[in-house]
Amino acid sequence: MILKYFDFKKINLKTQKFILLYGNNQGHKEQFLNENLKPILPKNIYSYDESEVLKNIDDFQQTIFNKSFFDNDKLIIINRISEKSLKIIEEISNKEFNDIFFILLGGSLDNKSKIRKFFEKKINTICIPFYEDNNQTLNLFAQKFVKAKKISISQQALNIIVERARGDRINLKNELEKIESFLFNKNKIDLNDILKLSNLSENYEISDLIDNCLSKNKKKIINILNENNFSNDESITISRIFLNKAKKILKLSEEYQRNKDIELTISSAKPPIFWKEKEMTKQQIYKWSPKNIKELIYKLNEVELLIKNNINNSNNLITNFILETCSSDVNS
Repeated sequence: MILKYFDFKKINLKTQKFILLYGNNQGHKEQFLNENLKPILPKNIYSYDESEVLKNIDDFQQTIFNKSFFDNDKLIIINRISEKSLKIIEEISNKEFNDIFFILLGGSLDNKSKIRKFFEKKINTICIPFYEDNNQTLNLFAQKFVKAKKISISQQALNIIVERARGDRINLKNELEKIESFLFNKNKIDLNDILKLSNLSENYEISDLIDNCLSKNKKKIINILNENNFSNDESITISRIFLNKAKKILKLSEEYQRNKDIELTISSAKPPIFWKEKEMTKQQIYKWSPKNIKELIYKLNEVELLIKNNINNSNNLITNFILETCSSDVNS
């Protein structure tokens, strides 16, 4: 059965427990999964790559059919699904489940795809395509974001951000979060600030620099710094976005300390973490304990104060701080 993503409420969860999400729009698939499906499906999530399933079919089936008093309801997610899994999906879908749901994530599946045809034709399966975003859909996404965050911004400025996202919902999300971090306790941003912030995406994103710093990837950081000529004015922006990202990692690190389950920590994160960011975020959680990320946040506040008082030397201050941070040992 074929559905549009906005008709997901038509899914009958009593009978339709197999859902295929396919298409090139990875960002939209991830957003739809986290915001629309996960809230109404079981919280016991088991995530696999197709290659893992095919290598250990017996273990996979045991996970599905094993009944536990503490773990009856299950959500099984299989990433990068292809024709290779069709046989096992056919077998499983012929069985009756009261409390197990399956979400399959696929790439671009053409009209001849057997697994796509299988999901389209069966009554108890759902097939939802996710086409590439155009500027209109990205604009709606941006408007929804700024409205939720109560950010005052002109339509002209939004159009510039959408244009520079280059058709990628994840790029747009990064740009919007960059603006949110830049504003702090303000709620209005003008066109000049937008031009400064979004111009940074033409080379390396500031978020790329900070993500690699939090992941301790010194070689990558040096490459980014060599490829970009950040100005003194941009240093305060870097420090604010760094602080915002550090606070997010603190929440995730604290959650990971509680549950000791990295997949659960990532899948239950709010706001949701897009698929392209997941591996990098895992590295950051592993690298930083709650104690050490709190110390980093304290140092970031100090650095921002130094930058404000020494604006002419701010580029050196933030660069030195980044290089020291990525070189320090925080695993204790």
